[in-house]
Amino acid sequence: MTILSMAGSSGTLDLLPKRKMSYFSNRYVVGLTVTAGIGGLLFGYDTGVISGALLYIRDDFKVVRENRFLQETIASMALVGAMIGASGGGWVNDAYGRKRATLLADVVFTIGSLVMCAAPDPYVLIFGRLLVGLGAGVASVTAPVYIAEASPTEIRGGLVGTNVLMITGGQVLSYLVNLAFTEVPGTWRWMLGVAAVPAIIQFFLMLLLPESPHWLYLKNDKAKAIAVLAKIYDRDRLEEEIDMLAAASDDVQPEKSVSYFDVFRVKEMRLAFFAGAGLQAFQQFTGINTVMYCSPTIVKMAGFSSNQLALLLSLIVAAMNAAGTIVGIYLIDRCGRRLLALTSLSGVIISLLMLSGAFFLQSTGLCGVHTLHGNCGTRLGRFAVVGLALYIAFFSPGMGPVPWAVNSEIYPEAYRGVCGGMSATVNWMSNLIVSQTFLTVVSAVGTAGTFLIIAGVAVVAFVFVALFVPETKGLTFEQVERLWRERAWGSDGGRQSLLAAGA
Repeated sequence: MTILSMAGSSGTLDLLPKRKMSYFSNRYVVGLTVTAGIGGLLFGYDTGVISGALLYIRDDFKVVRENRFLQETIASMALVGAMIGASGGGWVNDAYGRKRATLLADVVFTIGSLVMCAAPDPYVLIFGRLLVGLGAGVASVTAPVYIAEASPTEIRGGLVGTNVLMITGGQVLSYLVNLAFTEVPGTWRWMLGVAAVPAIIQFFLMLLLPESPHWLYLKNDKAKAIAVLAKIYDRDRLEEEIDMLAAASDDVQPEKSVSYFDVFRVKEMRLAFFAGAGLQAFQQFTGINTVMYCSPTIVKMAGFSSNQLALLLSLIVAAMNAAGTIVGIYLIDRCGRRLLALTSLSGVIISLLMLSGAFFLQSTGLCGVHTLHGNCGTRLGRFAVVGLALYIAFFSPGMGPVPWAVNSEIYPEAYRGVCGGMSATVNWMSNLIVSQTFLTVVSAVGTAGTFLIIAGVAVVAFVFVALFVPETKGLTFEQVERLWRERAWGSDGGRQSLLAAGA
């Protein structure tokens, strides 16, 4: 008799014993996670490298140096490509599988990197930026879903968080590469072209890895799915996992593909997508890229005027971001996604108010006439640096990994690729909006006012998480589906509410 039949026809698994598994207890899962996470590395490297490369691109191309719009286009075209890649990446994942989607992302990203490296003019460079954005967009959808579907439930959040660690690690790598090639002939060509190396490495490593067991089961290739699960779980647990996979696939018709419009026709899916996409939007609108952008200015407020020191700070801030993500990986399966996000946003609000206050006092001169050079000005600058450090310390463990972890696990089998792609598109679109409007907002209301607005957005984000994001810590995919049915239609009185348990 299978575990599901003992649990009852509803497929409820609430009575299953809690399992304990460390992140390093299965080398196969670790290897799969790291390999898939290289997609996050491409994501992070692509977003970080252009800041340094653009300095030298302006030197090589006079038309770029004299045209600010062209500079902005070179920087933002990758975001446009990522939006397109993410929106189409969900369909590619569902139609052709997570493995083939990753291989496609690697090929497109590699071609884009080589095009940028050899670009004879800024317009070819822009095309290359579009291609790497397409690859990064597909990878941003595929990596968290692939990792989540091959992860044991009790450590799923932390393993998906590893992909976010790779994103922040990619940003650190981009700053190191920028520093390494500043004195090398070709400078920006090396900076942009070297991105092809991790994409090529991932391509060949992915050839050695299997397809996601969930996707294989969904496509009725059950023998292969079970063979993959057998590499992840021991014999005692294997039957249990197969039963849960069967339960999650019972209502899915593999021959019928899910459209984007189907997401909005079903109440459960509307609620799930609203929570997932909202988290992705608030990740960007709570100011991570804005704070990173202002970090050199904050250091200069503290009395350090060297541009080289400001560049070094960018590296230090990126390293802090990566270190905070490691803390998030440790906490996310212990504290839960919801609590971690709420705690993170609480600290983000406080730190943004500190930054706003510091910039306000600096701009009004309330500290004295010689604000930037006197003792009061130095103390004010150091206060701003503390605000910056607190922001990174609170944001990176919570609002960094939580949106990606939640979006990898809250959608049913048939919708996971499509919804994952749509929510990732929201993330990239929000990123683009913040990047394109930041300077305009600063010029209109000042830096202090901008940080105060972002603090207000963070308050709204806190309320959003408290009201609309349920706790999914330790839940199987089948239980998560039932959770959304409870939220949409109410709880079955015959069994414990998962919503109540999560709260």
